[in-house]
Amino acid sequence: MIVSALKLRVAAIDDIAPSLRHLRLEAADGSALPPTGAGAHVLLSLPGAARTHRNAYSLVNPPGTRSGYDVIVRRVPTSRGGSATVHERLRVGDRLDAQPPGNLFAPVRPARHHLMIAGGIGITPFLSYLQDAGVRQTGASLHVCCRESEKDVFQPWLPDGADVRFHWDADGHRLDTAALLADQPAGTHLYVCGPSDLNDAVVRAAAAAGWPASQVHTEHFGGASAGGNAFEAVLHKSGLRLRVAEDESLLEALERAGVAAPCLCRGGACGVCITPVLDGEPEHRDHCLSPAERASGRLIMPCVSRARSPQLVLDL
Repeated sequence: MIVSALKLRVAAIDDIAPSLRHLRLEAADGSALPPTGAGAHVLLSLPGAARTHRNAYSLVNPPGTRSGYDVIVRRVPTSRGGSATVHERLRVGDRLDAQPPGNLFAPVRPARHHLMIAGGIGITPFLSYLQDAGVRQTGASLHVCCRESEKDVFQPWLPDGADVRFHWDADGHRLDTAALLADQPAGTHLYVCGPSDLNDAVVRAAAAAGWPASQVHTEHFGGASAGGNAFEAVLHKSGLRLRVAEDESLLEALERAGVAAPCLCRGGACGVCITPVLDGEPEHRDHCLSPAERASGRLIMPCVSRARSPQLVLDL
């Protein structure tokens, strides 16, 4: 069983765009919440029609906030339950279970400048960056690739004087990534958060421009575990056999069966859920395992990865 450490209440809901909903979450008992940090996220348990979905959302609060948590969630047309619940089922006053804030995408404090590139809802972790005193003092610039209709949506979370530029798919407004990366002072750290295609393109451009890998940081979101053939997961130690459906992740199938599987990011980045594989062929979709670890076929990250073979035997 997953034990939740926080009990939250939906204090306010605001539809800030046709597909974007802002939630204000406060402690159900009115107490102070654990403090947040720039780039932090919170893992929410969202009751769906058939099962509970556990999704991580970036906090857009100023660092140190304890009075409540603010998240912005995009309605995904192919949602497997998380965003659909937020947009269709949640009401003010509803109670939610949550884990304390985690942070896998904090700004690097020794950086001489912080350069951020966001794709769509990938702006959310950077809203807290721009409200961080240390980041502001060092110097930061944010470039957002989004729909033209959404370029003003995030203004309430942008501090006065912040260097923020929006780009969209029109002549004169597209982001020139190569030119941007070439025009940065030494010691700059690059952060990118968005769909995999954007993240991968920016990382490739940074490598081509000679940026050290240690100064390039990414956070991925959405879709990695969605879609794929159903398969059977066999838990070697308990003998339990689980069918993992086309529309659920291996981690969700484990949780559905009551298996206490550790997790943190649910996006294939943190490594907390790494599980040994005894038999079968994994289909790796994570951002954590090394090429050698993937090639061995002996490890899997259940939060996003699936099976190429009809069956996986896990050391659980």
